[in-house]
Amino acid sequence: MIYDVIIIGGGPAGLSAGIYSSRSRLKTLLIEKAGCGGQIAITDNLENYPGFEEGINGFDIAVKMEKQAKNFGTEIIYGEVLSIDTEENLKKVILSDKTYITKTIIIASGANFKKLNVKGEKEFIGRGVSYCATCDGPFFRNKEIAVVGGGDSSLQEALYLTKFASKVNLIHRRDEFRAAKILQERVVNDLKINVFLNTTIEEIYGLETIEKVKLKNVKSQEITELNVNGVFIFVGWTPNTNFLTQSKISLNENGYIITNDNMQTSISGIFACGDIRKKLLRQVVTAVGDGATASVAAQHYIEENI
Repeated sequence: MIYDVIIIGGGPAGLSAGIYSSRSRLKTLLIEKAGCGGQIAITDNLENYPGFEEGINGFDIAVKMEKQAKNFGTEIIYGEVLSIDTEENLKKVILSDKTYITKTIIIASGANFKKLNVKGEKEFIGRGVSYCATCDGPFFRNKEIAVVGGGDSSLQEALYLTKFASKVNLIHRRDEFRAAKILQERVVNDLKINVFLNTTIEEIYGLETIEKVKLKNVKSQEITELNVNGVFIFVGWTPNTNFLTQSKISLNENGYIITNDNMQTSISGIFACGDIRKKLLRQVVTAVGDGATASVAAQHYIEENI
């Protein structure tokens, strides 16, 4: 079978591309590695997506997007893409057990949580170190925790974690946050949140579970210790482009795919959308727009070239 479009990744961008492609009567296959929804599936309250004045649970909207894509005819399978072959007019998407043929590819593989890479982080994953407040917050009821980061995600998650923790220590390596002002105001006004600026975590200690962290003030170089039972890390993302190492798709210095305004990559017939591509804003609202644009651009490519 030859597909019109194969979409790699089932987050908001990929699902949006699936909705638009299958609705346009293109034979569409979406390949997802784990579960549809991407990062929004573990987001407690998506409050800046238009149309939901009280916000909406991320998992709920992910489920709706997946059902909508399937209703229009998107075929969804689960598996890991190992590589893609773009040398011929028809492209190949290669999994461990099967190779799929397609006229166009839309890459929507997103990004993973970036790690601190400090001593104790790897050892305590699942035993106090977490990258998902929604997943693990309830385990820290009435306990003191640390949250690392200074962007929107870290401040949002710190605020969410106040529902459970007795105290949230928000640690950021710079002298000011990068997050939206409204989030900064909420953090400053929340009595459960204690802010450490110009500070990094140097080490995570404990026996069976986390007991304390070593902090370093980046200006004074002073070393202190903080008693906490959990460390939540939100310091950015690493793009999921490992399967593109043998391709000729252009990436920027941070590994994100470079596209034009139509989501076209450096290779004809290959498009990218969502968090995987070089862009200013990585939000659900921009991801779904990217996905729609990539789908329409893929349709035009097929009409003009195949």
